[in-house]
Order: sequence, then C-alpha cells, then structure tokens
Amino acid sequence: MIFRQLFEPVSSTYTYLLACETTGQAMLIDPVVNAIDRDLQVLQSLRLTLALTLDTHIHADHITAALQWKQRVGSQIAAPAMDGLPCVDVGIEEGTPLQLGGITVNPLHTPGHTDSHFAYRCIDHGSDRLFSGDALLIDGCGRTDFQNGDATALYQSVTGKLFALPDDVLVYPAHDYEQRRVSTIGQEKSRNPRLGQGRTLEEFTTLMAGLDLPYPKFIDHAVPGNRHCGLCPEDLPEQMREYCERMTQSHQG
Repeated sequence: MIFRQLFEPVSSTYTYLLACETTGQAMLIDPVVNAIDRDLQVLQSLRLTLALTLDTHIHADHITAALQWKQRVGSQIAAPAMDGLPCVDVGIEEGTPLQLGGITVNPLHTPGHTDSHFAYRCIDHGSDRLFSGDALLIDGCGRTDFQNGDATALYQSVTGKLFALPDDVLVYPAHDYEQRRVSTIGQEKSRNPRLGQGRTLEEFTTLMAGLDLPYPKFIDHAVPGNRHCGLCPEDLPEQMREYCERMTQSHQG
C-alpha cells in the first residue's frame, strides 16, 4: 500500500492518502477543499487515480473536498451512512469493510465528538493503522459540546472500542496543533491526559464539562456546506475564505 500523511495548516487537518500499488487506485481520508491543488500534485507525482474520498464525520472547522473532487475527477464520495446525506455514493457502516483494490478499511463507529463519527482501521503487510478522526487525538480528544456530541459516548467509544485494539496500532488523528504526526494505542492508553491513565467516566465528563471552549468560528459555515459533501458557502466572510477558496480548474492525470 502507498501511504502519505498530508497537513493543511489553516485548520490543522491531516488528510491521509491510501493507494493500492497494483491498481493505482487511491482514496483520501478527510480531504480539505483548500488543499486540492496540493493533493492533486501528490496523486500525479505517484501516478495514482483518485477513486474515493472518505470522511470521518461532518466537520465543523473546514470544508471537505469530497464534492469538488467528484466534480473534477469522478471520484465517489464515502461517508457515514447514518447521516443520510443524499450526496454520498457509499454509505459507511460498522461491520461492512470498505475495499479499494488490495486495501481493506474497517469502519468503527465512534460517537461522542459527533453522533455519527467513524474511525477507520487499515491493516496492510504488518502495518496496523487507525485513522481516528476527532475521537482520539494525540494526548487529547475532540470536543463534545456541539453536533450532538456526548462526553459519555466518547468515553465509551475510546476506552471501550479503540483502547481495546492492540497497543502497537498506529494512531493517525484528524488534527494536531503541535506538529505531532502519529501515536499508538498503547501510548494514548498510558499518557492521554483526558482518556488515558485510567481516567474514570466521571472524571472525563467533569473535565469535558469544564473546558468552557469558545464557539467554533467556522461551524455555521462548515456544517451546512459539509452536509452537501463540501458545498462552499456563497456568504463566507472575507477572513474565512482561505478555508474554502474557489479552486481553478485542474485536471487529474
């Protein structure tokens, strides 16, 4: 499998490229609309064809590139089925692996950050990777105070499902704000200050309730746009246009 980790600095989002070496087909996990040109250059340099985009959840801090990729190169849009988005081609459900060439991705429903959040596990030739979205971050986790978030559900998702994976599973989060790139399940169990170190459910819910985080500055634009698989809002304020700039036409190949 061909694997690349790509960083978008405006929203501190990691996009992950997975590709089958035999077929040349690729997928992008959590692609960002203002990083399309960068991702296109990577695909072209590796002589890959984008077949699929895959989102972990409906994002509140950036616009997904799923729709624009589909319009440009005909790639399919995959996202959690329970959101019921009419723009989605492949509805993701736990227990139903996603296959792309020789790549198998196993979806894990991990609610709490949002109620329909998914993480994705991919095992390939001895490499066991978990794309944890916002459910589990390096030394942290996603917030639980919007989009039907639920601290109890997140605690159960992480401690009951993700921490049940082998300790050597590599954890690739959707974001990091300190330029960290990868962790492991064992590391997060032992040192994550929110969910690791034997934290109890009561301790975690109390901690999350006391964060007093500011209202997300992009949520009122990002969530409606992402419910349409990445439709850029026409009324986007000037200072936020870098999150969703209009891309010039560019062809894959």
